[in-house]
Amino acid sequence: MTELTTNSTAFVDRLRTLETKLPALQANALSRFLYLGFPEISNEEWRFTDVSKLAGADYANPLTTIEADLSYIEANRYELILAAEAAIQPAADATSVILFNGLPVAGEDQDPALGVSIRYLSSADSAAGEIADTESNPFTALNAALFPGTLQITATAGAALEQPIEVVLISGHAGSSAPRITSPRIVIQAGENSQLTIVETYISLGSGTSLTNTVTEALVSRSAIVDHYRVNDEAKSSWHVSALAAALDASSVFSSHSINLGAAIIRNEATALLRGEHAECTLNGLSLGDGDRLIDNHTSIDHASANCNSHEVYKAILNDRSRGVFNGKIFVRLDAQKTDAKQTNKTLLLSPEARVDTKPQLEILADDVKCTHGATIGQLDPSQVFYLRSRGLSEGEARRLLTYAFAGDIVLRLKVERLQTALDERLRVWLA
Repeated sequence: MTELTTNSTAFVDRLRTLETKLPALQANALSRFLYLGFPEISNEEWRFTDVSKLAGADYANPLTTIEADLSYIEANRYELILAAEAAIQPAADATSVILFNGLPVAGEDQDPALGVSIRYLSSADSAAGEIADTESNPFTALNAALFPGTLQITATAGAALEQPIEVVLISGHAGSSAPRITSPRIVIQAGENSQLTIVETYISLGSGTSLTNTVTEALVSRSAIVDHYRVNDEAKSSWHVSALAAALDASSVFSSHSINLGAAIIRNEATALLRGEHAECTLNGLSLGDGDRLIDNHTSIDHASANCNSHEVYKAILNDRSRGVFNGKIFVRLDAQKTDAKQTNKTLLLSPEARVDTKPQLEILADDVKCTHGATIGQLDPSQVFYLRSRGLSEGEARRLLTYAFAGDIVLRLKVERLQTALDERLRVWLA
């Protein structure tokens, strides 16, 4: 394939030498990445998110680091488990899975009685993706080229898990100070009439520079229910790029909640294809920005069948010089009559130097639909601050209470009690 990219770096040059060393599927994905290149701000989908720092880093060879990571896991398995438990404080009967730089540490399990299987498949034994966009998204193509393996979570038909499956993804350096790029991949397969909850929590060990480039795919069969959560709490020296792709069959329900607390640069892409009639999708998000952090959320919901519903609420609180980006698109195809889609984006700016760029979009080809979208950007209402001060609160207390109420709407939507409590406490500390 003829290369299109011009943003050659030492890392990209190193990747070119790997094409002949990868299996065919991964080599094809790498060829696609080399064709696309790291995105530049001239690209409309990336014009508010400058990833030149990510693109210019001289990452260690991703093939040679796998052996070092495996050795590190073998020698430090107990410490990694403790770090994961400290991050999520799981319930005694919860199912926990731990990955380090995309490689398994603990948690693989098969329970025929519950109807769930949690397996880690090496890249040689698993496909590089079914529904994630590797054609136009360079980071997804890069993940498909470099992923060491797939964490596959499968619920059989009719299975119903009461406790969530907690997946902790740890990024870190294993004996090297060179910048690291890790490529975790998760595939969720929910059989007909099954029900399960997945919580992904991303954390870092140490303060070295690293890029987590992760992909999650969810295939939701007829009448299945999947409740998905993604919590980013990585170190401020980290960069994070994620892609979530969900495909919903008839009468299925899928929800995903994105909570962004850490990392210097975050770019999340969430896409959902409602391909079966009467499917329902919910995408929610909450981002807390401070310092010079950048948090970019891109969403796309494709209504491909009739009588489907989608709901979307993304909120951000930005302080200091932080920046937020929201780009949400709802696409209603010609045959997707009786669609009901709602999209809301709200951003609260706590500092005059904070900034957000928002772009809600609707593209409707059907004529019998109910679709709404809207975006609001602003600071705290002075009249509300004055009212609370007149009731005895200080100005700082009034501002914190109003800010907490703004975020609390998303917190209350979380159905996992452990996660709701942890986020509530984290939010209070952040506001203080």
